[in-house]
Amino acid sequence: MPEYNFETVKVTFPAPFVAHVELNRPKKLNAINGTMWFDIRSVFDTLKDDPDVRAIVLSGAGRGFTSGLDMFSLNLPIVEDDPSRTAFKIRPFVKSLQDSLSAIERCDKAVIAAIHGPCIGGGIDITTACDIRYASKEAIFSVKEVDIGLAADVGTLQRLPKVVGNISWVRELCLTGRNFDANEALEFGFISKIFPEPAKVLEAALETAKFIAEKSPVAAIGTKHLLNYSRDHTVQEGLDYTAAWNMVMLTTPDLPAAAAASMQKKKAEFAKL
Repeated sequence: MPEYNFETVKVTFPAPFVAHVELNRPKKLNAINGTMWFDIRSVFDTLKDDPDVRAIVLSGAGRGFTSGLDMFSLNLPIVEDDPSRTAFKIRPFVKSLQDSLSAIERCDKAVIAAIHGPCIGGGIDITTACDIRYASKEAIFSVKEVDIGLAADVGTLQRLPKVVGNISWVRELCLTGRNFDANEALEFGFISKIFPEPAKVLEAALETAKFIAEKSPVAAIGTKHLLNYSRDHTVQEGLDYTAAWNMVMLTTPDLPAAAAASMQKKKAEFAKL
């Protein structure tokens, strides 16, 4: 098994083929500093290639999911008295931060966000990159970047409209920076379930992860990949790509194994990838 030792992210394995990733700066309300950007990318790139992991739960340690960007750690690469050269340095800096959170979406395994307390700014960027979102009833959300003088630049403006499908609501949130609660998040489809307390959110997320981890990894990984591809392409392009994908994947021995297990009313066992 790969090493999972990170300064700002804690990784445990609570069940077979299930990983639990915790944002782990509880004294700072899991504010995202430079190290955490790096750790998030590293952990999800590692989990992507780990054959012992088939589903992932992502949560925050302590009082909340995350308070967003740690402003005190922000260190923009500035070239004094030279806006042009500063711009050439800032662009790869921003692209690197984007890539850190895209690692969540890029990870082949299903990622379930278990959200409690504040989920602010970068928390929306992180959770929109996840596949499934659950929240506790006291969770508070905000696309906060407009209130600190910038346009959100690491995923929210690109992913949130596709997650919820209501562009008027998305623009209201992004242009006002106002808070919205778990009930509103559920109403507009940002989350799929609400739970009465943080412990219940995590419990439910782990149960869903365990359920997914029991499936054929060929089927689960293919489903996530094809959903992401189809989201970003036309229906016909998605169908054509799926036909090309499945002309190979339909030959997997997982297919008859799953069918036989279903007929025998027992759980199938699948080989690691």
